[in-house]
Amino acid sequence: MSLVDVHCHLNHALFKDNMKEILERAKQAGIKAIVVSGVNPAANKDVLELAEKINSKKDNDNILKVSLGIYPIDALGLSEGETGLPRNTEKINLEKEFKFIEKNKNKIVAVGEVGLDFHWDKLHHNQQKENFRKIIRFVKSINKPIVIHSRKAEKECIDILEEELPNKDIPVIMHCFSGNKKLIKRATELGHYFSVPPNIVKLQHFQTLVEMVPLNQLFTETDAPWLSPFPDKRNEPSFVIETIKKMAEIKEITEEEVEKQIWNNYVKVFGE
Repeated sequence: MSLVDVHCHLNHALFKDNMKEILERAKQAGIKAIVVSGVNPAANKDVLELAEKINSKKDNDNILKVSLGIYPIDALGLSEGETGLPRNTEKINLEKEFKFIEKNKNKIVAVGEVGLDFHWDKLHHNQQKENFRKIIRFVKSINKPIVIHSRKAEKECIDILEEELPNKDIPVIMHCFSGNKKLIKRATELGHYFSVPPNIVKLQHFQTLVEMVPLNQLFTETDAPWLSPFPDKRNEPSFVIETIKKMAEIKEITEEEVEKQIWNNYVKVFGE
């Protein structure tokens, strides 16, 4: 099998003491690539170090890939509470972080997660939008895919992406997209991809999204340790198989067909 988790947070404190077991379960499940996402300068350094450490072991086959991000809340120096990830309590100097990301561009497969979050921040929407535009322009300059966080700001994210990327210059991956059917259709027509978490098994929204979006525009993700399909277990990369099963059921094709297309999508967008 060639499965992929295009978005997770294995640098989370919950994974510190059992990383070996998590990776072993992932490999046994057929996971070939796990994209670990940063959210701020400290977390970006963290995921680069984690990938270097894990991938240096010969039996891991470079399984960890890296996406460096600037989470919209972190960019403002705000906090959504204790997350288990490295904290950021000051506004991020975007230009400084851009330089760091560019310096490490050959070590990463994408930039993200980035975007807008109107759930946690009710007061700085214009600043968030300005930051997002700057980030998109930077990502375009280094020609990397961009992974989008759009909580309670789905329309605004799509509006800005359409304005800033009129020629579809770089692949756009809508991480855990919660927009309505109209926005799903619009983003699909713009050529955006969607990454779907394992809690699709219990959330009608993601089932509807998979019904609407062509398989060649879908990915599997976990957002681990969050969004588990099981009430008594924290999420981890091996659980992408649950998404594959549900996608196959919805699309009325085999799990092998889903798996193959998702892997082809991954190679096309992120590279092997």
